[in-house]
Amino acid sequence: SSFCSISVVDRVPPWAVDITQVGAGLPGGAGKDFGHEFQMALARATPPFAPPPRREHDGKVLAGDVDEFKAWEEAAKTPAELRLKSGEVWRGWNFGAKRSIAGEVVFSTCMMGYPESLTDPSFAGQILVLTYPLIGNYGVPADETDESGILKYFEGTRIFPVAVVVADYSFAASHYSAVKSLSTWLKEQNIPGIFGVDTRAITKKLRQEGSELGAVVVGAGAATPAWEDPNQRNLVAEVSVSEPKLYEPPQLDEEETGTRPLIVAVDCGMKFNIIRFFIHYLRVRLKVVPWDYDFSKEEFDGLFISNGPGDPQKCQTTVECIRRVMADRPTTPIFGICLGHQLMSLAAGCKTYKMKFGNRGMNQPCVDLRSGRCYITSQNHGFAVDDTCLPEGWKALFTNANDGSNEGIAHEEKPWFSVQFHPEACGGPVDTAFLFDEFLKIVRNSHGRSLTTIKYKHPQPISKVLVLGSGGLTIGQAGEFDYSGSQAIKALREQHVQSVLINPNIATVQTSKGLADQIFFLPVTPEFVTKVIEKVRPDGLFAAFG
Repeated sequence: SSFCSISVVDRVPPWAVDITQVGAGLPGGAGKDFGHEFQMALARATPPFAPPPRREHDGKVLAGDVDEFKAWEEAAKTPAELRLKSGEVWRGWNFGAKRSIAGEVVFSTCMMGYPESLTDPSFAGQILVLTYPLIGNYGVPADETDESGILKYFEGTRIFPVAVVVADYSFAASHYSAVKSLSTWLKEQNIPGIFGVDTRAITKKLRQEGSELGAVVVGAGAATPAWEDPNQRNLVAEVSVSEPKLYEPPQLDEEETGTRPLIVAVDCGMKFNIIRFFIHYLRVRLKVVPWDYDFSKEEFDGLFISNGPGDPQKCQTTVECIRRVMADRPTTPIFGICLGHQLMSLAAGCKTYKMKFGNRGMNQPCVDLRSGRCYITSQNHGFAVDDTCLPEGWKALFTNANDGSNEGIAHEEKPWFSVQFHPEACGGPVDTAFLFDEFLKIVRNSHGRSLTTIKYKHPQPISKVLVLGSGGLTIGQAGEFDYSGSQAIKALREQHVQSVLINPNIATVQTSKGLADQIFFLPVTPEFVTKVIEKVRPDGLFAAFG
């Protein structure tokens, strides 16, 4: 029997149910109790899973209360261009501040987290191209601080890129925590943005020829500002704190009291989530000091060197201070992240170099050379450590599975190690957050350790790939399989890789003449796939397109 009996009346919406009849079909008195509970549930003001109520904004227009079409029409009145020093120009429209500015053009492959990325000090001086096509759709959260005085939803005190480049900008924000639009936020901080440009083409240009100088030019007929290379400046000095500050972990109920380890953190442009990890997760005392602060004579239990922007060679003062700690206090644990990894490496006697286009995103694969396990990491850097000439006693700790660049080093015996990626992420995966735990374990027991790594062989370049393709087997079914497979074949052709296709469906785009290099019209079954592999001997296989 059904739970309720509903008479269908013309124009009565389907949710207009007589709740007094709910549960009428249940045996015994269960129906009455069920109906009462259902009425009580509907009577609640807000269900327990509802998001927090929207904040009051003193009559201001909310980020989601924007007439998008009208906003787009207004933005279309102000043309803007991204100009590269090499001569390329991409034309679009302006959002954010109406000003022209120059910097180094870089790209980030993050699919989310633009409030965190834009407030990351490591982007200082750069024109940031966001490759994800839709930006701004969840607005910007409030400038709220926690009990330690740290902004809750950002990674720095301000926006650090000098300009932002996106493909499609959303003028209205759809998120309960949004208090302003991205454009409004950029205007408040005098940061220009440009939308309506082909960010895919820009990214391909930068990947092929490397990061280069450029300018966002706002206004019809506006002149290009003077080219400026931010890496020629000491960017760390511009973003570091000006004086030391001690952070204490918040007191928890019924928590054991005692002396907590004291960590000195050198702020070279440190993200707020690093502070959060130390005081909320590891629950240690954290003394944050400026980049040029002489910490070598102070008493502390561990040394941390943070992330930051620019060329590590500009921070010789920090490098010399780290070197003195290594020489005078060889049992003091040292942990570096991102730029901190490069600075510790320079103090150890390594060399650094500028990468072609850097690694900026939340999906960089890094192999732990102690176990061979690969982790997905968040990264933001344009310089790297040369691990082909490591000093005696040092070993590579992590390597990038994509480009083979160094992602970490460690001393074989002393408690010193560093990584190029961000274990604290924000945004991005925190798969490697265990490195903070390892650092704390070393701080609590720094009498020495033994490091063992394995040899890792990076995959060789491939020349032939087998694509397991498919398509809709009936009309209107699963057309996306055909699309994804044909795009995979086109991507292989762009990389000059021969494509071999298995597809039983002749009525697909994949099987069109001239697309795949070789086609087998066979069922995608283990038996036939095995036979094709034995015949053509491919270097790899795409298994997600059928």
